[in-house]
Amino acid sequence: MGLRPALRRSGAATVYLAVGLRTALPATLFSAVVPLVAVLAVLFIALPWLPDLIKPVRALARIERRRAREALGREIPEPYEPPRGTAVEQTVRLLGASSTWRDLLWLTLHGWTGLIMAVLAVGMWPSIPASLSLPLWWWAAPEGSQSAFIVLDGWTKALTLPFLQAALYAAILFWLVPRFARWQAMLAGFLLRPTRRSALTERVELLSTTRAEAIEAHGAELRRIERDLHDGTQAQLVAVALRLGLADRRFDADPDAARALFLQARDGVEDALTQLRTVIRGIYPPILSDRGLDGAVRALAAGLPIPVHLDLPGEGRVPAAVEAAAYFVVAEALTNIARHSGASRAEVSLQRAATCLRVRVRDDGEGGADPDRGSGLAGIRRRVAALDGTTRIDSPAGGGTTLEVELPCAS
Repeated sequence: MGLRPALRRSGAATVYLAVGLRTALPATLFSAVVPLVAVLAVLFIALPWLPDLIKPVRALARIERRRAREALGREIPEPYEPPRGTAVEQTVRLLGASSTWRDLLWLTLHGWTGLIMAVLAVGMWPSIPASLSLPLWWWAAPEGSQSAFIVLDGWTKALTLPFLQAALYAAILFWLVPRFARWQAMLAGFLLRPTRRSALTERVELLSTTRAEAIEAHGAELRRIERDLHDGTQAQLVAVALRLGLADRRFDADPDAARALFLQARDGVEDALTQLRTVIRGIYPPILSDRGLDGAVRALAAGLPIPVHLDLPGEGRVPAAVEAAAYFVVAEALTNIARHSGASRAEVSLQRAATCLRVRVRDDGEGGADPDRGSGLAGIRRRVAALDGTTRIDSPAGGGTTLEVELPCAS
């Protein structure tokens, strides 16, 4: 490694360690207070206040996760459960959660090691030129003066030992300091992430929630189909049967009236067929079978009153359930854009990867979309979650709305 890359690497590591003082100094203070808090908790004095006492610890941990994420290049999710119940119930859960004890262990280790490593890293930079300049001014220092590990009492030492000391400092700066920064980030990445057990528990809870939502959505869909068939198609068919019965009775006596009833019955049959097609389209759009997902999305975009830019792969098929979910996501998103966004243009992108289908719908409208305030976006989330997919919505006020969905489609 050349000198310039080594300097850049050591400089970046020094900055990382120095910025780490923002969490290391409070962590040092907290780690000194933790034993006292633990004693009070055992004595049931601090138990009701433990949820409040742990908040600053978690705030420091969140800051360190962000720093470690940038250094390691990977996401470090939070392992915390949302608070619920009374203060005592929250305290019991905190004491039983591994994340609490891992945070406290990180607090202690990071507090003392982070402080020492940051001071050492920052101190190496001026120490090297100071050591190299010793032969120029050592003779002017008071007798018995010492520079770090060197007592300069003669020219022989002054012309040799400062350079050895500077070489030691340079070795620490260029070799140890980057490893200190890496170790600090890895410590946060190891202790502040969810354990396998907690991640598995969270996954089971998520699957239970999504399965319950899928069952609820399925039940709602069945009720909608039953309501549409009962109130629409069935009523139309009953009316057709009545008109045909009246026409049969009047056929001999009044052929013109019978013919009019037959024509009305024919119109009723056509209306019933139209309603049946609508119901079928709500279950699985026939256009998906006929033209595939790309063709179905083009048909949706063509029906929008604003221009829609399409980025479609044009090749390959995914499982029918995934195609149907993607179609409904795009259909609901474009409907929301047309009705509520005030946008002048929209974009739809489909990207097929080896294990998933990515759907992205964006508009330049007013933004401010909130899935908690409307059934459309909430319905998209439920439909996607039922397939173990993920939904991300970015909708700042005045900045348009971006909906991103990932649907697993590996065989």
